[in-house]
Amino acid sequence: MDPQAETVPNGRSTGNGGRTLGERVDRYNDTAQQAWEATRNAVSDLRGTLDIDGRVQRNPYGTIAAALGIGYVLGGGLFSPLTGRVVGLGLRIGLRLAVLPLLKRELSDLAQAFEEGTGEQGAKGRRTRANVNKEK
Repeated sequence: MDPQAETVPNGRSTGNGGRTLGERVDRYNDTAQQAWEATRNAVSDLRGTLDIDGRVQRNPYGTIAAALGIGYVLGGGLFSPLTGRVVGLGLRIGLRLAVLPLLKRELSDLAQAFEEGTGEQGAKGRRTRANVNKEK
């Protein structure tokens, strides 16, 4: 049997390599300190990369709007009835803004074609009510 392994009254080894409780606490404390330093460095690197303070100074209202949007999405508002109504309204407005110019152009083209077709060439072969009534 390993002379350094401590045994408990039931005969099992503690498996800590003969370390005392204080040594283990110190080891965990060192590990926690290293993790804290790594986290702090990562956050400061991220803050420097994103330049959050500079963005807030340059565009405070845009930053607040972005924070509200991110909070709304993370808060579960993405699949709420309010979001459905807002998206529906946006789609209706967007379609109107996209379709109305298209319809206006098509109607303009149709009116232009109709005006060009009412000349002598367009009148030939066209049956009007007056011509149909004369034929009867």
